[in-house]
Amino acid sequence: MKVVHTIEELRDQLRGQLRTAFVPTMGNLHEGHLSLMRLARQHGDPVVASIFVNRLQFGPNEDFDKYPRTLQEDIAKLEERRDVYVLFAPTEKEMYPEPQSYRVQPPSELGNILEGEFRPGFFEGVSTIVLKLFSCVQPKVAVFGKKDYQQLMIVRSMCRQFQLPVQIYAHETVREANGLALSSRNRYLNAAEYAEAPMLYATLNDVRKQLLAGNIDREELEYKAAKTLTDRGWAVDYMSLRKQSNLLAPTTEEIINKEPLVVLAAAKLGNTRLIDNLEI
Repeated sequence: MKVVHTIEELRDQLRGQLRTAFVPTMGNLHEGHLSLMRLARQHGDPVVASIFVNRLQFGPNEDFDKYPRTLQEDIAKLEERRDVYVLFAPTEKEMYPEPQSYRVQPPSELGNILEGEFRPGFFEGVSTIVLKLFSCVQPKVAVFGKKDYQQLMIVRSMCRQFQLPVQIYAHETVREANGLALSSRNRYLNAAEYAEAPMLYATLNDVRKQLLAGNIDREELEYKAAKTLTDRGWAVDYMSLRKQSNLLAPTTEEIINKEPLVVLAAAKLGNTRLIDNLEI
């Protein structure tokens, strides 16, 4: 595996490649990330991964400075798996040699709801760095995980509207045996919180179960699910049933007609904010 730190080195390595597959990450790699790279290898060659902790997508009171940076361990994991041909690990100065005054602003109806409501500017930062990385790598395909469901939709929408020649593939959320979605932020959980954390996915599954059993009262489902978590000590940002197609709230008629849905949640357990979702 080649490890490069500059855009010039990256482009030298990829010159003439027409089927490049790309997996952008912020590092601290776990099995969820590695599964994205395996999927990328099925759809393109060579596979490029990036590791870059993107300041633009962190709010002023978020965890940019303490976000885990484990580059050497990440390199060892990638070399062991041998799915990645080039790892692009730029410095902040390389990606932002001058203040990034040009930004990608997602449409408010998609970018300012759910995660966008509770993390203002987040999707602007995500969209800007993804577009910039696509410009550097010029991939044919790129792979994103479904755990960041809204992010996946925004990236797909951005590619479509800018007519970017990148096909986006989605990978199912990778979970531990207890149901907890793999995340770099799971390491912030203490032992008691880690034991409680699978309750988020269990609550999503309960919403799905009730919906399939005939409860079509969206607001009641959301309220009871959020209360289940709140009563157990969680601080819930949102618990929301949405349409898979555009993340708008479904009407009762759409629920009755079995519109494909997804229930999304974000909640804090102690000081750790977890997100998850479940398609229905």
